[in-house]
Amino acid sequence: MITRRDLMRGLALAGAGGALGWTLRPAAAEPPPETARIRLVQTFSMCQAPQYVAEELLRTEGFTDVQYLKKEGPEAIAGAVASGEADINLHFSGPLILRLDRGEPVTILAGVHPGCYELFTARPLRTLRDLKGKTVAIRALGGPEHVFLSSMMASLGLDPRQDVSWVIHPAAESIELLSQGKVDAFMGFPPQPQELRMRKIGHVLVNSNVDRPWSQYFCCMVAANRDFVRKHPVATKRALRAILKGTDVCALEPDRASRLMVDSGRTQRYDLMRQVLKDISYDRWRDYNPEDTIRFYALRLHEVGMIKSAPQKIITEGTDWRFLNELKKELKG
Repeated sequence: MITRRDLMRGLALAGAGGALGWTLRPAAAEPPPETARIRLVQTFSMCQAPQYVAEELLRTEGFTDVQYLKKEGPEAIAGAVASGEADINLHFSGPLILRLDRGEPVTILAGVHPGCYELFTARPLRTLRDLKGKTVAIRALGGPEHVFLSSMMASLGLDPRQDVSWVIHPAAESIELLSQGKVDAFMGFPPQPQELRMRKIGHVLVNSNVDRPWSQYFCCMVAANRDFVRKHPVATKRALRAILKGTDVCALEPDRASRLMVDSGRTQRYDLMRQVLKDISYDRWRDYNPEDTIRFYALRLHEVGMIKSAPQKIITEGTDWRFLNELKKELKG
């Protein structure tokens, strides 16, 4: 017995596969995955839609036990992947680099999309340099927003340790403080920027999806637990393939992807979900070089003293592009 929801999701996914030019069946010559279980993390961030849209694709890849572990907090994803509680997941490149600098067992496999972070202010500020001496609201020191904005400031010669005051609040509280003029800026990621625009709160200082150089590098990347990659190379490639196919669905079929997200219960806001998918450049995963992203952010984070390792060490010890290189040939857009 299958439910109407299961049937509709299956039909939608099959339709997307046909429209994108790839089939749901993996390469015939490939052996089955070494494990039938795959574990990912489920958070509230809408920009990670590809890994949720990929749920049924993961099943077609031979994973009969697909788990999404519900986690909260800015370090939840990186911590779960590093500990082995999760096998593979999307996450912002900056915190992944911090984990690699500490020697934690994480392997970055691919880039997914640039630019989901946006810096908002309700003050008459016009450039990032205007943040000097101001107050910025984030969720946590060392969290994705803090790491990203620190790297941005470093590129302009600002010192994030001295030139701004960081205040820690949950995102919803930070938005209210921004609207009341009690903080100078807020760094948000989907769906927060979309909500701020709908509520007409403040204006954007930096949009990493369109503003250079940030728009030229990956924001979210796919990372896996190092032991999982070593023990399960076939499963790793199959899981990555499903996620990249999910990325294609988000890029070329945002209406269909948004409906899948609603039908799976991961959001009730179809309109907001669709806007997120329209705003983010999910079509860049084939075009950008993920190694350039690691080098760029590692240099910035090294400049401000957030990591000690040289970029090349991070790349050598913490990345594996062989699966991505194979899939770029296989999943030609």
